[in-house]
Amino acid sequence: MKLFEDVHISNSININVGSARVISFLKELKNDEKYREWHPEDHVSMKWVEGEPWEEGSICLAREYLGGELKTLKMSVNKVNDGKYIEYAPTSRFMRRYIPKLTFEVSDVENGCIFTATLDCRMPLIPRLLVPGKVKGGLDAARKHIREEGENMKTLLEQASA
Repeated sequence: MKLFEDVHISNSININVGSARVISFLKELKNDEKYREWHPEDHVSMKWVEGEPWEEGSICLAREYLGGELKTLKMSVNKVNDGKYIEYAPTSRFMRRYIPKLTFEVSDVENGCIFTATLDCRMPLIPRLLVPGKVKGGLDAARKHIREEGENMKTLLEQASA
């Protein structure tokens, strides 16, 4: 049995607006109001403590509910390619050991774009053995949250363009 199990969670959704509008939506996440609008049930607050939203080197502090638990997340943006690929990760070296990266990717398709959000994590052996239900619950909560963010973004952007 491996010491760490790599887990890749991904969700893609077709949004009937151009990729530039999706990128603009992400860059508009500058305050609590916009952040809560994206996911009213889970998002609590967000502020950029360094740099501009979703620019390489910028750092944000977000509070959100995941699986019913309020989490405080401090993330740094590590890579941005043409605004269509954003890679970010926890600022804590300890947390990066377990969550090495999260990404947003936008690709153009006919009649809109595809927005993909991913979470790469490494699950340690001991929790997998001792509390497998909690591990599964956490991963299920992450899958649900990522899916809902995509669905909410789609609804918000398509309603605004109608």
